[in-house]
Amino acid sequence: MKRLLRLAPFALLLPTLASASVVWKGDFETGNLSQWDREQSVASNRLLVVNSPVREGRYALKVTVHQGDDPINASGNRNELLYLDRAEPGTEYFYKWSTLFPSSFPRSSKWALFTQWHHDGNGGSPPLEFYVVDDQINLRMGGQSGKIVWRAPLQREHWNDFVLHVKWSPSASTGFVELYHDGKVVLPKTKVATQYSGQRNYLKMGLYRDSSIAPTGIVFHDGFAMATSLADVMPAPVVNTPPDTTPGTNAPGSVSGSPPSDGGSTPVADTPQDPDPIAQTPTGSDDSSNPGTGGVVPGDPTTLGAGMPPAGCGASSTGGAPLLTVVGLTVLALLGRRKQVLARARAPRSSRR
Repeated sequence: MKRLLRLAPFALLLPTLASASVVWKGDFETGNLSQWDREQSVASNRLLVVNSPVREGRYALKVTVHQGDDPINASGNRNELLYLDRAEPGTEYFYKWSTLFPSSFPRSSKWALFTQWHHDGNGGSPPLEFYVVDDQINLRMGGQSGKIVWRAPLQREHWNDFVLHVKWSPSASTGFVELYHDGKVVLPKTKVATQYSGQRNYLKMGLYRDSSIAPTGIVFHDGFAMATSLADVMPAPVVNTPPDTTPGTNAPGSVSGSPPSDGGSTPVADTPQDPDPIAQTPTGSDDSSNPGTGGVVPGDPTTLGAGMPPAGCGASSTGGAPLLTVVGLTVLALLGRRKQVLARARAPRSSRR
């Protein structure tokens, strides 16, 4: 029995060990925005934690952008969340999240960016960005003059499950990206510079778009996790939950026309990779097909300071339940065996075999 008691603390540690590669979660399961470091929004109703629709768990993020929303006096309109991890060159991570574009999401020839890894500098497009133009989702590396390495038709009323594998580096001979979309590899590991020289990146998620887009835009995000192992971020199949269409909840008017059919996603392989590091931050542009500046707070030392603490450990117990079950069954088996031994010890000698 004493031996079993000694095993108990180890059994309690098993769930943590099973998911030790999870570095941070921003999945809104706290019921609020406390997992994130900062908000850039014009009002509290622009970044809402909601319970429908959700991709996993109980909560998701609803992002709303109206024309004129400019919380930091920069280019474009936006409402975004920030996670200031600032990954160092040479580090490698897997990032998982899901994004849903409702039927009301405006179709436009202007850019609408929904997830980006911004650089420390004030100006120019970020070195890694996901955005929509003309109902096409694009992944671009290297800013305004960089390369679109993957694109796919935008599907509305559909949870897009992304898993992004990145090695951060300003050198194309060291850095790389790999992308899974809806559980499939759509961009094989591709050598490319993922940082600007001398600058680190941090995450921004929400909706940031060209200021000339007039209709209200809404997107939903859920399940963000950052890990060092693919096994801890590859999502299991989940039944989609349709958005809440109850009137009076910031829902914009519908856009005419049917959403495009899913023609399949394709890596963009017709552009050769740049063997050199990205030497400097590209400048912003008013080109309607290109996202402009990523929108940090100019001159804000708490945002741009080099001494930010590293990402906190948000390891969860995901994957630990099966291990606890095995330990519990083992304990029960040992206890049963001990009872048998004691019964035999107490039995008359003549009855033993």
